[in-house]
Amino acid sequence: MTILATEELTRSFPRVTALDRLTVTVGPGVTGLVGANGAGKSTLIKILLGLLEPSSGDAQVLGMDVRTRGAEIRRVVGYMPEHDCLPPDLSATEFTVHMARMSGLPRTAARERAADVLRHVGLYEERYRVMGGYSTGMKQRVKLAQALVHDPQVVFLDEPTNGLDPQGRDEMLALIRRIGAEFGISVLVTSHLLGELERICDHVVVIDGGRLLRSSAIAEFTQATETVTVEVEEGQDVLAARLAELGESVTADGRTLLVRVRAPETYDALRDAVADLDLCLIRLEQGRRRIEDVFKEPADV
Repeated sequence: MTILATEELTRSFPRVTALDRLTVTVGPGVTGLVGANGAGKSTLIKILLGLLEPSSGDAQVLGMDVRTRGAEIRRVVGYMPEHDCLPPDLSATEFTVHMARMSGLPRTAARERAADVLRHVGLYEERYRVMGGYSTGMKQRVKLAQALVHDPQVVFLDEPTNGLDPQGRDEMLALIRRIGAEFGISVLVTSHLLGELERICDHVVVIDGGRLLRSSAIAEFTQATETVTVEVEEGQDVLAARLAELGESVTADGRTLLVRVRAPETYDALRDAVADLDLCLIRLEQGRRRIEDVFKEPADV
């Protein structure tokens, strides 16, 4: 099943090209759309919702053409915008019920669904307070609730952790993961914070300057590398020197050493060197690629 697909999708503005011949396909699950601010993430979502006309190329959501079936797409897709869009004089319940009614739910069903999703996002006790007095974290939760209230097949979440403190980001990421894992709703979530997407996504699409750099399963981004990270309490320089004498390739990286694994014997050399030098080993772990490494590579198109 394909959630969304684009073919040579381009969107140009008078002074900038936001999307440049973007071709990508996204399947079910939690997919991260990552790129720096201005990379074209929000523009892509607006096109997928039928809110912005492409300059050229094609795009589909759940098999529906964004040019001709925008209203139908919006009925089955939830959208959490990046910007602050909540009316300050309404309560979370009033607003979420209104959004449910706008999506076609009858009044009773809308109130029941609103109560359910506000409980899910952790706002049940605060649901009757006017949103003008909400914290940033509470407002983000309301925006997530209204995106879910009509039981969509897919939700588009645009920078959902913006403005949140570390605890708030962790809680929001846990909610997003639950949407995909427990509710069976596919998620497209944008972020410029790479580490966040590594924690919650099944698949990641990386764009830069409106162009596709890479689209891969998260496991392919974080695959093991041919290096081992070593950290000792004291004696890092001595350990590096001993390993170099043994023919190992060693690079200092702050408080750690990166040791290239040339053969299984490298692990034996590490163990013996730490033991012979009577060092206190803090960390020994297999090196892994990270999403940010993609930005150091040539574009994969």
